[in-house]
Amino acid sequence: MDSAVPPASQQQQAAAGRIPLAVVVVDGDGLVSHWSTGARRLFGPGRAEAVGRSAVELLPVSGALAVEEDDGLCDGYSGAGHGLEACLGGLTAYPTAGRARISEPGQERVDVLWWAYPMVGPGEERLLVLAADAGRFGADDESVERIAPGFALHTEFPGADELARRLPEILPSMSVRESTRIVAQVLELGYPVLEFSHHDRVPVTPDWGVPRRAGRRARQQGARQAAAAGHPVDAADLAQDLEYAAVRERLEFLNEVSGAIGSSLDLARTIREVSSAVVPRFSDIACTYLREEVVAGEGFSDGDPDATTMWHRVAFEHVDEPGRWDDVVPVGESMPFPAHTPFFQCMITGEPVLVPRITEEMGNAMAEQFDKRDMRPMINGRSMLIAPLKARNVVLGCMILLRHPGRPLFNDMDRVTGAELAARAGLVIDNARMYTYQENVAETLQDSMLPQVTPRMAGCDTATRYLPGTFLGRVGGDWFDSVKLPGSRTALVVGDVMGHGLNSAAMMGQLRTAVQTMAALDLPPAQLLRNLDDLAQRLGEHYLATCLYAVYDPVAGELHLANAGHVPPVLVRAADGRSDLLDLPTGAPIGVGGVPFESVRVPVSPGDRLVMCTDGLVEMRGEDIGVGLVTLCESAAHPAASMDDACDTIIRALGTRGGRKDDVALLMARLNGIDPGSVATWELSLEPREAARARRLVREQLAAWGLDALTETAELLAGEVVANAVRHSGGRRAELRLVRAESLLCEVADDDHTLPTLLDARPDAERGRGLRVVSSLSREWGTSRTADGKTVWFELSLP
Repeated sequence: MDSAVPPASQQQQAAAGRIPLAVVVVDGDGLVSHWSTGARRLFGPGRAEAVGRSAVELLPVSGALAVEEDDGLCDGYSGAGHGLEACLGGLTAYPTAGRARISEPGQERVDVLWWAYPMVGPGEERLLVLAADAGRFGADDESVERIAPGFALHTEFPGADELARRLPEILPSMSVRESTRIVAQVLELGYPVLEFSHHDRVPVTPDWGVPRRAGRRARQQGARQAAAAGHPVDAADLAQDLEYAAVRERLEFLNEVSGAIGSSLDLARTIREVSSAVVPRFSDIACTYLREEVVAGEGFSDGDPDATTMWHRVAFEHVDEPGRWDDVVPVGESMPFPAHTPFFQCMITGEPVLVPRITEEMGNAMAEQFDKRDMRPMINGRSMLIAPLKARNVVLGCMILLRHPGRPLFNDMDRVTGAELAARAGLVIDNARMYTYQENVAETLQDSMLPQVTPRMAGCDTATRYLPGTFLGRVGGDWFDSVKLPGSRTALVVGDVMGHGLNSAAMMGQLRTAVQTMAALDLPPAQLLRNLDDLAQRLGEHYLATCLYAVYDPVAGELHLANAGHVPPVLVRAADGRSDLLDLPTGAPIGVGGVPFESVRVPVSPGDRLVMCTDGLVEMRGEDIGVGLVTLCESAAHPAASMDDACDTIIRALGTRGGRKDDVALLMARLNGIDPGSVATWELSLEPREAARARRLVREQLAAWGLDALTETAELLAGEVVANAVRHSGGRRAELRLVRAESLLCEVADDDHTLPTLLDARPDAERGRGLRVVSSLSREWGTSRTADGKTVWFELSLP
C-alpha cells in the first residue's frame, strides 16, 4: 500500500511504498513461535525449520549485534535497551530498533533493518520482530548519509490508519483476538519508521503482495520503465504475471491453512482452528455451522439434509469491534435453513455458493430467519461466499464467509479457493467427529460396566475413583465393586484385565458379573478366585486378569482376603495412623489355570481403612513399582476430612504423575465395625414352640433398642422364618441373630443345606405363604449357603 509522504528524496518515496517485512514472534522462552514467509526470504530457514528453535540462534541480527561495532560488520542503532538480545533476556516496556550488516557464506552481504516490540499480557507471545532489507530503500545513494530505523508515536503520518487496519494480516497464523492484541500494543508503542539523514522520517508500510520470480520481476520492471518512457507495454505478459501471483498467493494460503488446522482430534479445537485460519487473511467474517449429529458425536440419519435439519452455530470469527455480533448470531444457537436461502442450496448441492454482493432484497430475506434481530445493517452490501464442509460425500456443515464493502469482492477464483479450503477443513472435522464418536462409545461402555458403589453399607463406608488411561481408545479393563453379603458383611473387589480396548472392557464386564454372582453365593475368597479362573479359561486362552477379593465382617472385626496376582492392598490403622502393605499370598493371574489360591484372615479395628487399587496407579514406565507402593502407603496415611478427600489425596500423589498411560481403579473402605451392643444372638432348637420364643425375643430386644415402631413387623417375619426352618429343616439346631446397623437385620441359620424357595400358593393351599409374607413386608431378603448349612435373612428400614 502507498502512503502520502512529505517531500523528500527519492529514497523517502521508495521507503513510503510497499516494503516487504519479515515477521517473527518469540515466546517467553526465547523460542520462535511464528516465522513468516518474509522471514524465510530474508534470513533463509523455512517456517518448519524455524518454529520452536531459539530466536538468538536463528535471527542473524542477534549475532551481528553481539559483534563489536569496530569490526565493521554491523552498524547498530537502538531506540531503547541494547539490541535484540537485551529484549530476549530481559523484556522492557519500550520498543527497540536496530540495523545490522550481515554476511553469510555463499551470499552477498545484506543490510538488515529491524524493529522489536515487547508484548505484555496473556498468551505466549513476548516479542514481535519486524525486519526488512535495507537494500530496497536505495541506501547506496550517496545523497543519503544514513538510514536508521525508529518509531513514530500515534498518528502523525497519513498512512497510520491504513497500517492499523491491515497490520493484522502479516500475522496470518494467529487468531483474531491474538493478532488484535499484538497490533494494539504495536500501535501504542509506535509505528516503525525510517529516519533519513536524521532529518526526515517516513513510516514503514508492510508489503502484502506476492513476490515473483526474478525473471518475472525483471520483466515487470522493464514494463514499468517502458511505460514511463511512453513505449507500448505487452498487456499479455502483465496479465500472465498477475495471474501467476494470484495463483501462487492462494496456494501459499492453502498450504498455511493446512498446516494450521488438524493439530489435534479434539472437535471443538479443530473448529476453532478452521475458523481462525481464514480471518482476516481470506475474509473478514467466518461463521461455521455443523449438523447437530456432528456436534453430538452421533451417526447421521438416512437421507440428505432438508428444511427441517437443524444446524448448530459452532464458531464465529470476525475483525469487527468485540461483541458486535454476539447478540445477533450467538455461538451455540441451532436453527434450520429455509429452502429459498443460499445456505440451503449449499447444503443440498454440496457446492460453494458465491454472492458477489448482498443486495437489500437478499439481506431482508436472510434477516427473516433471525427472530427480532435486525442484522441487515451488518450484512447488506457485503460480499459472501458459502463453502460446504463435507467429507466422504456427506455434508457436515458450511462456512459463511463475508468481506467488508471496502475489500475486493469474492470472485470465481475465491470460490475455487474456498471450496478447496472447505474440503480440507471438512476432512479434518470429520476425523475429529469420528474420533469423538468412538471416544463417546468407549466411555459409555466403560461407564456402563463400572458399578455404582453404595457409599454406606453395614459397618463400612466406601469411596471410589476411576481415571481413564491416556492411550487412544481409552477403554480399559480395570474395575472395582462392592457386594452386600449375609451377616452384615461386605465383599470388596478390585480387578484389572490385561490389555486395552473393547475386548478388555467386554471381558471385564463378564468377570465382574461372575464375581457378583459368586459373591452372592457366599463363596470363600479362595474358592471364588478358583471358580473365576476356571471361567476365564473357558472364555478363551488369552483372557488374563488380576483380582483382589476381600470380605469384611464388621461383627467379627476381620478381613478375609485372597489375591490373584494383584497389587497388594494397604491397611491404615486408626490407632496410630500407620499404613502397611498387607502380606498376602500373591497367587497367579486369573486365566493361567492350575494354580491354587490361598486366603488369609486379618484382624481389624473400627476406623481402620483398606485401600485397594490397580497397578495403573502405582506403576509408571521407567520407575520401579516399589517407589509407587511407598508413595501409596504415605499418601493413604495422610489425614483427611472425609473418604473423598482421602481418595483425592492419593490421586494427587500418584495419579497425576507424568508418564501414566494405564487406567486406574481405586477403592477405599473405612471399616467402622458394628458395636457389640448392636448385635443380639440366641440359640434355638428346631421345635414348634421355638417360633413363639423367637417372636418374644425379637419383641424384647427391639424394645431395649428403642425400635418399637418395627416390633410388629419384625416379630411377625422372624416367627415365619423360624417356623419355616422348624418345618422344613432336617437339622437339629438353629441360631437367631439381630443386628442394628444401617438397617435392622434378622438372620436365622440352621445346619440344613437345602435352600427354601418362594412358592406360588393357591387360595386353598395350606403351605407356601410364609416366605411370600417375608418378601412383601421386608425391605430386602435372601438365602445363602454356609459351611455348616444355610442362612435365611431379611432387612427392615430403621425409622
